[in-house]
Amino acid sequence: MRWSNLTIGEEEQQHLPGYKDPAAVRRFEAPEALDTRFYEVHAKSVLNRVPEKSRMPFRWTINPYRGCSHACLYCAGGDTRILMADGRTAPMRDVQVGDPIYGTVREGSYRRFVPTRVLDKWSSIKPAHVVTLEDGTELTVSADHRFLTSRGWKHVMGAECGPPQRPHLTLNSKLMGPGGCVAPPDCDEGYRRGYLCGVIRGDGTIGSHSSARANGRVGHGHHFRLALADTEALHRTKRYLEDLAVTTTEFSFAAAAENRRAIRAQSRVSVDRVRELIAWPIMPSPSWLKGFLAGIFDAEGSCSGHAIRISNTDQEILAWIRCSLDRFGFKYAVEKRGLANGLECIRLTGGLPERMRFFLGTDPAITRKRTFAGDAVKTNARLRVTSIRPLGMVLRMYDLTTGTGDFITNGVISHNCFARPTHKYLDFDAGRDFEKEIVVKVNAPEVLRAELARPSWKREHVAMGTNTDPYQWVEGRYRLMVGIWEALRDASNPCSVLTKSPLLLRDLALMLEIAERTSITACLSIPTLDEKAWRATEPHTPNPRARLEAVAELNRAGIPTGVLIAPLMPGINDAPHQVEPLLEMASAAGATSIGGIALHLRGEVRGIFMDWLRTQRPDLLPRYQELYRRGAYAPREERERLSRMVRRPGAHRGFRLAGLQSADSAGEAPVESQGRQEALF
Repeated sequence: MRWSNLTIGEEEQQHLPGYKDPAAVRRFEAPEALDTRFYEVHAKSVLNRVPEKSRMPFRWTINPYRGCSHACLYCAGGDTRILMADGRTAPMRDVQVGDPIYGTVREGSYRRFVPTRVLDKWSSIKPAHVVTLEDGTELTVSADHRFLTSRGWKHVMGAECGPPQRPHLTLNSKLMGPGGCVAPPDCDEGYRRGYLCGVIRGDGTIGSHSSARANGRVGHGHHFRLALADTEALHRTKRYLEDLAVTTTEFSFAAAAENRRAIRAQSRVSVDRVRELIAWPIMPSPSWLKGFLAGIFDAEGSCSGHAIRISNTDQEILAWIRCSLDRFGFKYAVEKRGLANGLECIRLTGGLPERMRFFLGTDPAITRKRTFAGDAVKTNARLRVTSIRPLGMVLRMYDLTTGTGDFITNGVISHNCFARPTHKYLDFDAGRDFEKEIVVKVNAPEVLRAELARPSWKREHVAMGTNTDPYQWVEGRYRLMVGIWEALRDASNPCSVLTKSPLLLRDLALMLEIAERTSITACLSIPTLDEKAWRATEPHTPNPRARLEAVAELNRAGIPTGVLIAPLMPGINDAPHQVEPLLEMASAAGATSIGGIALHLRGEVRGIFMDWLRTQRPDLLPRYQELYRRGAYAPREERERLSRMVRRPGAHRGFRLAGLQSADSAGEAPVESQGRQEALF
């Protein structure tokens, strides 16, 4: 990378927890660094002691960077509408951490809607693409965003070969989701009048009467009353009436068998105004029709057995319901009950997409009637991709982390980015900030040199790459590892490094100088050779075959270098046909050790991985719940079984770094069966 002409001067300063002096914040005008800030700090110490209780085979580490750009972002535009847990939608930009929304889980053959919460949210500036679906839905997203299709999760953009290869959308890809996502109605005067007409004609009483008084005069009384069990509809009605110059009072409706609240008005002016507001219009506007459908549904509608029904005995009201549904293209069936009062039920057909379209497009007030919890995401919605085009501009986009690992955007299921907890101690969030707010210990080489020179230092083994990858791409700019290697060389200090990047070959000469004075080993993390799996799980990392070539070159030069296959996950990537080709190529590259590490689920990562299983491999969930029921580690016999899979007769043992890996990828769970593991997803 040519960085010399790309640096921008110091832009700002910011205090980070744990650092006395403010960090200098820098940006770089390079494609790899778009929307990334680098916090240049002066660390007091760079040698980090590993707790004694840890299973790590060493006690000291060096991490020149905090955060890592190897992680992924899946971003959607701020106008994208998210399905909230109350059955409504909200723009992505307005959704907040803690908000209840809908996600999905797989149960048997189907995904089903379940309420979940937003655990994290962040934004970035990225080139925008527009995905258009057969039903006219348009989704503004980044190329990295992933949607669930009938053939699994797919990115918006990708390639069939080469480095950009990954599962991606093509024309006619069928997205999965409920469909039926339409904009909410405008709450204008027409909508308010229509709602009042529907809810009051459906469930209210209004009238005037005359009676003789004791003095012989005729008295006139007027009344309007609306009693409802659901206060959401009652309070909406009261608010709309007040907006349109009718004042009502609220009271408990004792005549009702159930606990109802009611509103009423008793003046002639108010009652006459109510009559005016609920009069049938001559030329109803679309807003009025939407409001009427919402009001009559709140008054007389139900949603049971996955079907919307509106019942009434008044033929005039029934005719207006049919007229309104026809206006918006809803299909329905009329069910006559054969009762003396002429009761009829109008039932919407078309399944989940039409139910979604009705609720979102008319916006009834009563939340309990518009729930989707437990419904199967099984629809005939027209969600095939008809076009994918770059918008030709960059936009601010947003992403969420949810409890289910997904959320509903514009009627289709979107993948979320799993938050990483390792960045939170710096007051950064664990999601977007982990890869876009990188802390750089610019004085790491100088501090290390001083620490290694202390009389108390016992020249213990030091491992690098145990938290974040020291050779992530920004190392090409800061070159901190050059000074770190020089300090270790001059102190003749034993050391090792683990990385995903062949960039460490840049420092081969220094590594050879260290090898002349003390022990040094290296390890390349290579979880798979399958390019599709690689691009799906580690899209911003170097090609696995390039990593194997680095293993071969380092070993030819005399630096003992091994390969780490991790995590090995029972039922996911531990089949012989998955592991054997990588073992063979690692052996051909002269790997001095080949490590295999069982999955380790610690802290927040346990929930992340179990949620991933629920959505991606529910068949394995009981097995993993049993394997990890006692804690973060798999049972000893399971760890030993996986370890035996990667053993080669005659292979060198005792490689100190085998099993170590950085916590630098989205959704990663560290592992310490023999060390730590790499990215899960």
